Amino acid sequence: MRTIITLIRWFVGLLFIFSGLIKANDPLGLSYKMQEFFEVWGWHFLNDYTLLFSLVMNVLEVVAGVAVIVGWRKRSVSWMLLLLIVFFTFLTAYALFSGKIKTCGCFGDCLPLTPAMSFGKDILLLFLILILLFTNRKVPSMMSESGAVIYVILSLFATAGLQWYVLKYLPLVDCLPYKKGNDITEQMKTPAGAIPDSFAIVFQYKKNGKDIFFDQSSFPADFDSTYEYIDRKDKLVKKGNGLAAKIVDFTLQNISGADTTAAVFNNTNPYVLVFAKDMSNATDWSAQLATLKEKWAAKNIAVAIVTADTEKAVTLFPGTTIIRCDATVIKTAARVNPTFFLMQGARVTNKLSLANADALIP
Repeated sequence: MRTIITLIRWFVGLLFIFSGLIKANDPLGLSYKMQEFFEVWGWHFLNDYTLLFSLVMNVLEVVAGVAVIVGWRKRSVSWMLLLLIVFFTFLTAYALFSGKIKTCGCFGDCLPLTPAMSFGKDILLLFLILILLFTNRKVPSMMSESGAVIYVILSLFATAGLQWYVLKYLPLVDCLPYKKGNDITEQMKTPAGAIPDSFAIVFQYKKNGKDIFFDQSSFPADFDSTYEYIDRKDKLVKKGNGLAAKIVDFTLQNISGADTTAAVFNNTNPYVLVFAKDMSNATDWSAQLATLKEKWAAKNIAVAIVTADTEKAVTLFPGTTIIRCDATVIKTAARVNPTFFLMQGARVTNKLSLANADALIP
């Protein structure tokens, strides 16, 4: 019995540590996932706090995982784990049964799980944590109280330090389709054998006090102005195989709004794209960019700023090429504002944040 409980303790602890660390590698990714849930629920007022929630949650997961392994405050930690897993189970259940969230973000972008897989994982963890909660007195702690406290405190500072680093220098492990070495045009292609989901538009009308539903191919024979339009919905007819392009909706436009994606990627010389979602902190890096532009110009390397806030960019960076791009695309491509991409055609040959942009080009 004692061996089984010890194994459960290690399994639960390691899974929480792994889950916390893989999300701590990209806390902004988790904050964007939280915003997705809040948007669905209409809780827009919480969007400004999602990064804080993400940072705290990641630290909490890792610390709880370490604590359960070393046996620190076993009962209190077991209750904390139970509260966490109940919360996670609710989120994964909502994603699975509502169909409004494609992935829950349990293991970040590095290990995307389907809602069904995430829900199953959380049900298993819920069962194991309940076992720990009612049997924690039967297995002694791995070490003394003071030794356990040291491990818990170290895990707290290590996770917090990791998150500070990646928010300043980009994730240690880039699992996004815009990572170094990837060709963006290749990531935009639909994989061979991909079968998309098939939908049918279902219309809802009302006539003589009754709701009437029909699709595009089956309009009522007597359809006229007496039918009152109520709503239209997309109904899934046939599920696809889940294969799709890793990058969608990526376009680059000039100031006039013309698509310039192909023209940019057809550049035969190396060039730098500075991805900045907005210009909120542009005054902090405008002087550094001017220095870098002058240095790179000597190597015949052009620089362009890619942003959703083109009006401010034109004002703040006169003489610099400004390219318009969707803010959501930039959030995915560049986790730090700004992020510097060294490009060769459509291929990302290097990718660094502002903090170490000077090392972008040897």
